[in-house]
Amino acid sequence: MTNLETNEASASQLQATQENPPALQTYGKTEMRLYLTGLAGQNIVYNVFNSLFVHFVQFVLMVPALTVSIIMAVGRIWDALNDPVMGTIVDRTRSKWGKCRPYLLFIPLPIFIEVALCFVSFGSYDAANPGSGRNILIVTWITVFVMLYSVFYTIGDIPLWGAPSLMTEIEKDRNRLYSMGRLIASIAGGIVMLGALPIAQAVCDYLRDNVYGGDLVRGERMGFFAVAVGFLIIGCSLFQLTGIKMKERIKPSEEHNSIMGNVKMMWNNKPFRQVLLSGILSSPKNTIMIVAFPLVNYYFAGKNPAKALMYIILLGGGLMIGMMVGQALTPRLTERFEKKTLYNFSNYGGVPILLIAYAIYWTAPNHDVTGMGYVAVLCILFAFVGVTTGLNMVMQTLMIGDAVDLEEYSTGIRPDGVFFSGQTFLAKLTAGIATIMSGVGYSIVGFSDAKVGELNRLIAEGVTGNALRGAMPEYDSFMTVLFFLMTILPAIGSLLAVIPTWKYAMSNREHKNLLAVLNEKRHAAQAEDLA
Repeated sequence: MTNLETNEASASQLQATQENPPALQTYGKTEMRLYLTGLAGQNIVYNVFNSLFVHFVQFVLMVPALTVSIIMAVGRIWDALNDPVMGTIVDRTRSKWGKCRPYLLFIPLPIFIEVALCFVSFGSYDAANPGSGRNILIVTWITVFVMLYSVFYTIGDIPLWGAPSLMTEIEKDRNRLYSMGRLIASIAGGIVMLGALPIAQAVCDYLRDNVYGGDLVRGERMGFFAVAVGFLIIGCSLFQLTGIKMKERIKPSEEHNSIMGNVKMMWNNKPFRQVLLSGILSSPKNTIMIVAFPLVNYYFAGKNPAKALMYIILLGGGLMIGMMVGQALTPRLTERFEKKTLYNFSNYGGVPILLIAYAIYWTAPNHDVTGMGYVAVLCILFAFVGVTTGLNMVMQTLMIGDAVDLEEYSTGIRPDGVFFSGQTFLAKLTAGIATIMSGVGYSIVGFSDAKVGELNRLIAEGVTGNALRGAMPEYDSFMTVLFFLMTILPAIGSLLAVIPTWKYAMSNREHKNLLAVLNEKRHAAQAEDLA
């Protein structure tokens, strides 16, 4: 079944460990709070880039949808390929602070500068003259800074998620910290999702009317830049707190692999391989976050800041609250159910709900679900989807942590950096694949560049509702593709995700036994060093 079958601890050794467990070390309250606060800051930065920036490029600078999707996909795939390299660097790091903490102390400021520069713009894309110098400058600037972001973010993200497995020797405390970390990350991401777009739209409108003499395009460009910088200041300031009190209590293994050796090790670890393949197949699920901003901004709110805030709170709030509930429940659920069972349910459990949501949109008169009755139903449906999403996020992290323990047990090498680079690899690769899918969807119906500009102009002139449908016949197809990307594609990804993990290779009992033996070996080695 796994390496466990051929590398089981002897019954006598396991029994001795269970009867005389070593005194295990764990983190303190201040250390935990600062780590979680920093994690919140890092996720504010993450969502500024992955939500606000993507919206800014496509719907403010009006860069063609397919071009945007290619740039973002290439950047994220490049980012994903960097992860095993950075994971190897982290695992080889030896300093007085440990192997993860140094990066957490020094990376927040460079990330702030880099992401702020992403929002610097030189005008809007001119679809009528695609080869113009300004268009080339815009696309080149975006491409360069997307690629740089990939490198900077990786330097901070892998140590951030690898740290909890080094901060405690107690599995329950590790699971608790990962669950709370996912919960805090969702809250921080939710703040950006709920607040960034309405605030940006309000600032854009103010600048347009009071500073730039009615210039819609310039007002939006500068408004998004100002709001992005504001959120980045908050996010990076909090992120800086992560490494201040953090202490690594698990000693790094003396042995380590080359980059290619680590790649081979990741693939040969069956539980990790199953989680990795499941994550890749789940890529279509990421279109939910990609289309959330344009769906609310155009379909529900008509680019009205107050309405955008209301609908984001109702719809996005339902999803976020559900995620938080799922994440908060995970530690208790893992004590009662197999991780395999919880993980698989977290994927297929939301499929019927997503299909119902799309059916509601498709069958509504004129495809209009902006009324409060429809919104209430959608809010409840998205909350259920959020519960399964939150559960999935935590379970993926816990199962990767278990795979790290298995590798240390089997080979003596503890690859925290390398294996948690797999988690960031998944996040980036799947986001890249989903970005291509959304870009293709936009392009098929023509919801791109000049048409985005025309839609922005009509809305700014006060054209709404049926009048907007009459002025732009393509409007309904634009909105339909947003709902398709929000529901049908994620449902497909959810079903595909359970294929590799349906027969997951490590039970809860097996992991508990190997962890007990590992802690015994670690403390025996420490005693020898002291002697």
